[in-house]
Amino acid sequence: MNVSYRWLLDMVPGLKLSPADLAEHLALRGAPVEGIVAPGAELRDVVVGRVLTAGPHPNADRLSLCTVDGGDGVVSVVCGAPNVKGGAWYPFAPVGAVLPGDFKIKKAKIRGEVSEGMLCSPSELGIGDDHSGILEISGDFTPGQSFVEALGLDDATLDVEITANRGDLLSHMGVARELASEGGGQARLAEIPGDPALTLEHETHQEQVAHGEVSIRIEAPDLCPRYLGVVIRDVTVGPSPAWLQERLRGAGSRPINNVVDATNYVMMELGQPLHAFDLNKLRGSSIVVRRASAEENSFTTLDGEDRKITPDMLMICDADRPVAIAGVMGGQDSEVDESTSDVLLECALFDTKSIRATRRDLIMSTDASYRFERGVDPEGMALALQRAVSLIVLTAGGEVDGPVLDVCPRAWAASNVDLRLSRIERLLGLPMSSAQVRGYLEPLGFEVKGEDDGVMHVRVPGFRSYDVTREVDLIEEVARTHGYDEFPSALGPFRQGTVPDDPLFALEDELRDMLVGEGLFETQTPAFVSESEGDVRVSNPLNTREPYIRRVLLPSILRRVEYNFAREARDIRLFELGTSFRTAGVGAPPREETHLAVALTGRRAPAHWSDDSRGYSVWEIKGLAERMAGKAYRGRATVEPAAEANGLFAPAASFVIRGPGGDEVGKAGLVAEGVVDAPVWAGPVWGIELTLPADVPDQPPVTYQPLPQFPSSERDLALLVPMETAAQRVLGLISDRAGDLLESVDVFDLYEGEGLGEGVRSIAVRLRFRSSDRTLKDKEVDRVVKQVLVRLKEELGVEHRG
Repeated sequence: MNVSYRWLLDMVPGLKLSPADLAEHLALRGAPVEGIVAPGAELRDVVVGRVLTAGPHPNADRLSLCTVDGGDGVVSVVCGAPNVKGGAWYPFAPVGAVLPGDFKIKKAKIRGEVSEGMLCSPSELGIGDDHSGILEISGDFTPGQSFVEALGLDDATLDVEITANRGDLLSHMGVARELASEGGGQARLAEIPGDPALTLEHETHQEQVAHGEVSIRIEAPDLCPRYLGVVIRDVTVGPSPAWLQERLRGAGSRPINNVVDATNYVMMELGQPLHAFDLNKLRGSSIVVRRASAEENSFTTLDGEDRKITPDMLMICDADRPVAIAGVMGGQDSEVDESTSDVLLECALFDTKSIRATRRDLIMSTDASYRFERGVDPEGMALALQRAVSLIVLTAGGEVDGPVLDVCPRAWAASNVDLRLSRIERLLGLPMSSAQVRGYLEPLGFEVKGEDDGVMHVRVPGFRSYDVTREVDLIEEVARTHGYDEFPSALGPFRQGTVPDDPLFALEDELRDMLVGEGLFETQTPAFVSESEGDVRVSNPLNTREPYIRRVLLPSILRRVEYNFAREARDIRLFELGTSFRTAGVGAPPREETHLAVALTGRRAPAHWSDDSRGYSVWEIKGLAERMAGKAYRGRATVEPAAEANGLFAPAASFVIRGPGGDEVGKAGLVAEGVVDAPVWAGPVWGIELTLPADVPDQPPVTYQPLPQFPSSERDLALLVPMETAAQRVLGLISDRAGDLLESVDVFDLYEGEGLGEGVRSIAVRLRFRSSDRTLKDKEVDRVVKQVLVRLKEELGVEHRG
C-alpha cells in the first residue's frame, strides 16, 4: 500500500512526525514500512517550461525546432516528439541538468541547429512508462518554476506492508486513524478545493431500483449484498486539476482523466473501489448483478485481455451482456473515454470469498480486487459515493440526475462486543481505567455505547468488522495503541498450570532433542503439493500447481536437499516434524498423522586432517532409524530389510520400520537414483520417514540397578543363517529363548564366501550371561546355549557352524 506523506498530514491535524518517524510509529502498530521514496528526488534540476513556438526542423523531417521559455530566457530546443505545440507547458531540463540515470543535459548541435536543453517524456523523468511523447502538464505555472513543486512531487511515498486481516489499512483514512494519537486525536477527510458539498438522496429497495430509463437489479444477493449507482450527465472528460494529480502521484498512482482519477482518489482515501460506466454504452441503461451464464465463457477486460469466465463468477451486466467482472476489472465496451458525456457511477459491496476465487481463477490482481477480497467498509459506501460524485462534478462538470439507486437485499448490522476491564488487566498485566481504554479505542473508530460494572459495551465499526469479532481482538487494539514497547519488562506473578503437556507434543520434543544432538537441523516445508504427492484436495488452494496437502513429508525435504545442492552445499542433515493427510472414505474428514522425516547426505562430520571424514553407511542409517523408532514406540519397534521395492528408496538398501503389532509405520534407506536432482559431485542421499503413534505409549519408569558383583560368562557362536533370514530375527529368538541369565547378545562378524553352503552366510554372535546372586557354572551356561541352538534350527533353520 503506497501512502502519501503530505496526504496524511492533511488528514491528521497536528501531526508533526517526519516520514522516518512516521514509519517507525506504524511499525510499532503492526504495519511496517518497507521503504520511503521521494518521487521528485532526481528531478530537482527540471523546471516548468513554456513552448512559445514549435515548427519543423529545417534539416530533418522527424524533428521539430522549438523556442522554450525556461525562466532564464528563451532558448532553442530540438525535439523529436510529435506532440509538442506552441503555448503549452512541458517539463524542461536546461543545460547542466541531470536526469534519472545520471544523464546530464549538454548544449548540442543537431542537424545544424543548436539545442540548449531537453523537453522530457514521462519515461525520461522516471514517473511513467510512456516515451512516445513529451509530458504536457495542465495548470497555471510560471516559466522556470520547479517541476517537482508544480506537480506535487515534493512528497514522500511510504510503502506500508499490510497484513491480510487489516483491509481497513488499504486506505489513507485507515492509516490516518493509526496516527491520530500522534496528532490532535482524530483523523478527518482532507479538504477538497472548491468542494460543491453535494447532498445525495437515496432510493432503496431489496431487489431493484429504477429512475427514468436507468435501473439496477441484483440477482445474486449472496455475492452482492448492496449495490449503489448514480447517474451524472453532461460531464466533460479531460485532465484532472493539478492538485488532484499531485495527490495521486504522491500515492504512487498515475493520473488518467478527471472521472477515473476521482474514483481512484476515493479508493485511496477511503479504501472503497468504485467504477464509472459510460451510460450510453450500457444497453437498456440497466445494471444487472448476476452470475455468468453458461453461454458467457469469455470477456474482454479494460487491459485488452480476453478472460475465461465461469458460471460461478459474479458479473456486472447490462440488459444483454456482461460489462465488468465484479470487484476485479471493467470491460472495454463500457469504459469512460473522451467522448463520454453521461456516467453511471458504481459503488458496491461484494462477498470477499467470491472475489478472491475469481481473482485466483483469472490469474490477475487489481487494486480493486485486492481491497474487495480483504473486505471494504459496509458503512462507508454512501460517503465514498458522495465523495466521488462531488469530485466528478467539480472536475468534469455535469449534474446529478435523480437519486442514488440503492439496491440492498441484505442490510448490514454492526456487532457489539463486551470488553471487561478485568480481562484487560489479566491478559496485558496492566490495570487500565475505562477512560484510558476509551481514549485508545475511539480514535480507531470504535464507539463505547456504555459501561456496567467494569464491562464496556463497544460497537465495532464496519471497516473493522472483518477482524474484530471477540473481546480478545479489542484487547489487542488496546495493547497496540498503548504501545508494545511501553509494557514493563519485569516478570509479574503467575500461577503455574497443572495441565500436563499432550504426550504427542512431549514425544516430539524428545525426538527433536535427539536429532539435534545427532547434528541435524530442523526444517519446515509447505504442506501444499501436487496431485502426485497428495490425496486430499484443498477447496481454496494458494495456487493451481499445488492444490493438495501432502501424504508424506520426505519428498518436501528432498526438495530442500536439491535447493542446498544448487547452492553448492554438500553436507546436508535435515529433519521435519509435520502432519500428513490421507483420505478416509466418502464423507469422512481426512485422516491426519504426525510424521517425522529425515534426509542426510555428505560427510558425517566436518572435514579434518586427522580423519577421513567418510559419509554415511547403510548401517548408520539403520541405526538412526532404530533409535528414532525405539524412542517413538518405547522400544517396541523393529527395523527390517525391505523385501521389495520401497517407494522412494533403492530396493537393495532399504528398510521397513514395524510397530509393536507388526504393522508398517515407516521406511528408511538409500534414496533411489533419479528421485533427487543431484549434481555429479553429490554423495548418496539417505532418507527416513516414520509415523508417530497416535496414542503415545507410556515412558518406562527409570529404575536403579547396581553394578554387577559377579563375573560374566561369554560364548561365541558361528551360525549358518539362510540368506532370506534377517539377523534381527536370529537375535530376537536368542533373546527370547536364552532366559533371564542372558545379559546381552551382539553380532561381531559376518562371512560370506567359500566353504559355506549355497544360500547361507555365517554370522558370529557373542552371548554374555550373568547372574546377580552367584557365579555361573560352565555347565549351566552350556545347557542354555544348547537349548538356544536347538530352537534356532527348529524355528529358523539356523545351523551351528562349530
